[in-house]
Amino acid sequence: MKYLITGSAGFIGFHLSKLLLKDGHEIVGVDNLNSYYPVSLKSARNEILLKNKNYSFHHKDISDRDFILKLFSKEKFDVVINLAAQAGVRYSLDNPSAYIGSNIDGFLSILEGCRNNPVKHLVYASSSSVYGANKKTPFSESDYVDNPISLYAATKKSNELMAHCYSHLFDIPASGLRFFTVYGEYGRPDMAYFKFTDKIVQGQEIEVYNNGDMLRDFTFVDDIVSGIMSVASHIPKPGYSAESGAKHIVYNIGNNNPVQLEYFIEVLEKNLGTKALKKYMPMQPGDVYATFADISLLNSKTGWKPKTSIEEGLSRFVEWYKNFYI
Repeated sequence: MKYLITGSAGFIGFHLSKLLLKDGHEIVGVDNLNSYYPVSLKSARNEILLKNKNYSFHHKDISDRDFILKLFSKEKFDVVINLAAQAGVRYSLDNPSAYIGSNIDGFLSILEGCRNNPVKHLVYASSSSVYGANKKTPFSESDYVDNPISLYAATKKSNELMAHCYSHLFDIPASGLRFFTVYGEYGRPDMAYFKFTDKIVQGQEIEVYNNGDMLRDFTFVDDIVSGIMSVASHIPKPGYSAESGAKHIVYNIGNNNPVQLEYFIEVLEKNLGTKALKKYMPMQPGDVYATFADISLLNSKTGWKPKTSIEEGLSRFVEWYKNFYI
């Protein structure tokens, strides 16, 4: 089939595109290659994808609506997977306009493309951040999520509402994915595990928030990609998630096994063969104490479940990191 992958040079988009290309699909990638983190890493991912003749790439921003509409009209996509977004919770405190431009205006472009050029399925990235300061664990898709504690989370919840509306009004089959703390090879340097690795290798102090007393449902990127694939082939039927009859559903996609931050650092130290110099810090604005995915809905619909332990996942990440950077 022909896929549009937005954010194709991003962390998840790269791994997903690689797998789809391996399976013989045609991929049209779109990415603005912004400088939120080093463009060199995005370019390195993209260069790998460009070696495959079934991959074509557009260095464009999805908020460019004219471009997106023309691309949809020309390519006639079977499936659209929208992963392009301005990421990061803390960055949204300082650069709010970046989130509105990419996550709201950009997603509207994708929805308009699907409205005017019908596709078999739209799959889009949401985030576990929509759960805000939710105290009930594990987090379930049926939980109340109207109290976001970061602008990033607010934009992701908005994406879910926008997708539901377009699904209801224009009969677009759509599935949203609430990702839980994704990590792995070719990962994002702004993520804590990547920053920790950089600083430990350089002998620098790492900042450990909430004195290390935090739980995260770390999910290895290969598991995330297999989950996306299982969802992409499972097209929602009318009334999946609401009485409106919309062909729209939202899934959690996480490891379903939260890990204490202190233990996570211990495993990282073991794989690096170096002890970390730690500076304990209070909880940061926009952060939450714990994330924990209830994946029973996704498992019941598609049979998907994660396979990678934190020990295996960090071992693979560190091996890649050493080969790429050292």
